[in-house]
Amino acid sequence: MTAEARVENIGAAHSPLAKLVVDSIRNRILTGKYAPGERLVEAHLSAELGVSRMPVREALRLLAADGFVTIEPRRGASVPVYTPEQIREFVEVRATLEGLNAKLAATRHEPETIKKLEQILAAGSKIAEKADWAQLHEANNNFHEALADVAANSTLRDMVRSLRERTAVIFAPHSHKRAKQNWEEHAAIVRAVVAGDGELASLLAARHVYNASEAIAQQQATADNPASANDIPSKTGT
Repeated sequence: MTAEARVENIGAAHSPLAKLVVDSIRNRILTGKYAPGERLVEAHLSAELGVSRMPVREALRLLAADGFVTIEPRRGASVPVYTPEQIREFVEVRATLEGLNAKLAATRHEPETIKKLEQILAAGSKIAEKADWAQLHEANNNFHEALADVAANSTLRDMVRSLRERTAVIFAPHSHKRAKQNWEEHAAIVRAVVAGDGELASLLAARHVYNASEAIAQQQATADNPASANDIPSKTGT
């Protein structure tokens, strides 16, 4: 086999089909079609998606690397289940890093990157009115990536992106319920960044993460005990 043929085979291993399978399984997890703790059986996924087991197996491996799937010996793949303590730890770290990211953005705001951020904010705010999940998810990622562009710290960008991907399993299924509020909070962060107010931008970005966490806790408490819903204090209006 020639070197050229080997290169072509490597490329085939990462075919568009594999990406489609990854995207399809990820979307099902994030929208709640596959519930936390649910086993992801290769044979079932293969039949459901109409593909062979090979791209399914590769997709599960890639999703596990991003924190969307848990793979355990003898049990196989499943949707991650996080304890309240783990969620609290994720939220604490992500809120701190998102705050630092926003603070740096307010300090280093270049006109060109700010303009892009404002355009993404405007587009996302319109999408929030329709509450289409797939569009909301993409718009949210675009916003945070644009904010990271303004902050201009590649190390921090990678850390925040990793945490955002890992916590997506927790936050995404609930995000459409507070879509409008999410984008109002995004707008407040952008205003602070544009004004060059690093402390306020940091506070608002951290609070944004905590607000999402508290909204999930309220929704879960309501589902467990609907009669007690009115007894839960709301802290999501900022």
